[in-house]
Amino acid sequence: QVQLVESGGGLVRPGGSLRLSCAASGTIFSINAMGWYRQAPGKQRELVAGITSSGSTNYADSVKGRFTISRDNAKNTVYLQMNSLKPEDTAVYYCNADVKNSWYLSHNYWGQGTQVTVSS
Repeated sequence: QVQLVESGGGLVRPGGSLRLSCAASGTIFSINAMGWYRQAPGKQRELVAGITSSGSTNYADSVKGRFTISRDNAKNTVYLQMNSLKPEDTAVYYCNADVKNSWYLSHNYWGQGTQVTVSS
């Protein structure tokens, strides 16, 4: 079993910044891709940013140039630095990870979500 624990959400004014963290713990052999998704009220969950184990990244067009995803493999942690935040970034942000529990077993896990609200 693996747990993903997110932190760093909150209320911020437009133009402000927040840094989200997500730490994985439990039965972990290695972690492949990790990512951040978000879901706003009445909308589908969408990919915000992803990062592979080797550090390759991809971003939603709506956050390119404003958000940066990174990871610390030694700490099994992924980060999302969010700058120049806009009201439309308001959503619950979820961490996701593809985890190898052993050499032959892999599962996909989700965090519990952290609220990000951008408002003046």
